[in-house]
Amino acid sequence: MSASQRAGQTAASGNAETVREYLTCLRVERGLRPLTCESYAKDLEQFSEFLESRHRLLLTAQHEDVAGWMEHLRTHDRTDRSIARKLSCLRGLYKWALLDRRITHDPTLHVEAPSTWKVLPKALSQPDMASLLSVAEVNANHPAASSLVLRDHAILEVLYAGGLRVGEIVSLRVEDLQLDSGRAHVRGKGDKERIVPLGTKAIVSLRIYLERGRPTLVGRGVQRALFLSHTGRPLTNAWVWRIVKRHNSTASPHKLRHSCATHMVEHGADLRTVQTLLGHADIATTQVYTHVALGRLKQVHALHHPRGRRRSSSSHEEAA
Repeated sequence: MSASQRAGQTAASGNAETVREYLTCLRVERGLRPLTCESYAKDLEQFSEFLESRHRLLLTAQHEDVAGWMEHLRTHDRTDRSIARKLSCLRGLYKWALLDRRITHDPTLHVEAPSTWKVLPKALSQPDMASLLSVAEVNANHPAASSLVLRDHAILEVLYAGGLRVGEIVSLRVEDLQLDSGRAHVRGKGDKERIVPLGTKAIVSLRIYLERGRPTLVGRGVQRALFLSHTGRPLTNAWVWRIVKRHNSTASPHKLRHSCATHMVEHGADLRTVQTLLGHADIATTQVYTHVALGRLKQVHALHHPRGRRRSSSSHEEAA
């Protein structure tokens, strides 16, 4: 074995150990979900392979290594959003390494992220959202509606009413519901908990599902999960995606979440309220929804700004 091959094996072994210890920290100390950790692991493995081609370790990487990887991703047609996510992953790793005194300098400093704020979240229009829910409601109100139809209707209503992530809705338990108070107890990213209000339609659909749908799905076993499959097991993320796609081929659980936030802002909700509902840790994440309020902002400005009123008044005087 050549010296370069031995160096490559040493680098790969060192990088793998660093990634393993960081992921353990994410799972144990920060309580991140397995799927999130898997996503981070893939990003770090990709960067590790890039470093190994340069005979570098994760803990000896320099600014030019990180910048070089960003450029490598751009030349391989990765989207700005994907590149920004990978850079965020690296920043988390090196912040951990700094705090743990494994490194003395963060190589991600001064590395510019792509302008992902321009990528606006996609939402269904209000008529399309109303049509989707209306069809699901009609099906659920049919006298012969099956347990699965009642379940699907409840899932769609809750996704839209509460702006839940797909992982949050599959992890909901029966005891998380407080239907008399019109709310649900939700566990989000990093096991952060929040209270989500539910609208009348969502509450009604949940009551019907709990009374007529879930008892026939749960079977003989004891399941705490709220939404169950036809075999009586908790639903997976993929199942919920299929349920949404079945009702609207252009929709997704995440698009229903964006629709909830977008329609709230269009109807005058402030960003702090939307931030709390969605469970965003940083208001900057929620500010992407400000674009939907521009039309309403113009109307309010014209109606309430002194110059706007004077312009309106002067036009009436000139007409007289």
